[in-house]
Amino acid sequence: MQTRAFVVSPSRLGRIITLALLMLWLSGCAGPGLDDYKDHEPALVPSDFFEGELMARGIVKDWSGEVIRTFDADISASWDAEGVGTLDEVFRFDDGERQTRTWTLTPEDGGYRATAGDVVEPGHMQWRGNAIHMNYVLRLAYGDNTLDVRMDDWMFLVTPDTLINQTTMSKWGVDVGELVLVIQKLDK
Repeated sequence: MQTRAFVVSPSRLGRIITLALLMLWLSGCAGPGLDDYKDHEPALVPSDFFEGELMARGIVKDWSGEVIRTFDADISASWDAEGVGTLDEVFRFDDGERQTRTWTLTPEDGGYRATAGDVVEPGHMQWRGNAIHMNYVLRLAYGDNTLDVRMDDWMFLVTPDTLINQTTMSKWGVDVGELVLVIQKLDK
């Protein structure tokens, strides 16, 4: 019986490797979309949930998944007659740092344009079923400088008064950290 060696030319091998890497990269980009949650309950309507006083507790993870900070936050949310929402947030971190952020949610294209003082690329908040998705760029203090980080924000209403938020932070397409928090409505 005669055997034949399988030989691949260097140029063909390069194309095979490139195609394999491209397929691997594209499969990593796939994930659930907002429409996957359209029938999930309880229904999340931002202007209903983000109304009045809320409290949040959460963690910050680094690129490896290690928890590097914990925090709590007070959120005061209101809406005006034109449907524009304001979320005033005060964060207190376990290392003593305190941050404030005021979000303005302006109706736009069936969702909200989300802006804040340290948001350098505004987000567009959309929701379906029990989920909200928003993607924006946040400017963070980093040593003596600042760093602009893309925030991929997912929120899920698990009870009428409790929302879980998971945010992936990335820079140049590479995940550099994650926030996980629970937001609780304080008044009915």
